[in-house]
Amino acid sequence: MFDNYVLTDNSLENVKKDGEITGYKMRTRITYYRGIPLSMVHDIQVEVDGQEVPRERIRFSPDGEIYFTLEEMKTVTSYKWEYGQEGIVYVEQPGGLAPGEHKIKLTQVSRVAYIPVPFSGTQTKTLTVN
Repeated sequence: MFDNYVLTDNSLENVKKDGEITGYKMRTRITYYRGIPLSMVHDIQVEVDGQEVPRERIRFSPDGEIYFTLEEMKTVTSYKWEYGQEGIVYVEQPGGLAPGEHKIKLTQVSRVAYIPVPFSGTQTKTLTVN
């Protein structure tokens, strides 16, 4: 519905924890006109430079503080992803991404009221890791 919001410009960056790069993250906005509980986020798919990221390595946070695996999100009804709120997609990858440009394809699939089948939004952008 709002595919232009799927991937936020200038949001790709490596993530450091305890002095080591543990992965990378990017920001995204929901592709629906209202907020939904995380249990209604059916799937998040990431592709980097033509390589699909295994879903077991993908985490999502609606607020940048608490991260959930895609499997955990199936039962999370107490956290809501609000319209306009930037959620964070984190990918576990020791060492992160090499500095420079990367072609990122991000897909969100949601289940929402009044629509009997999941719908998706996809956006592909070239983003830079500094």
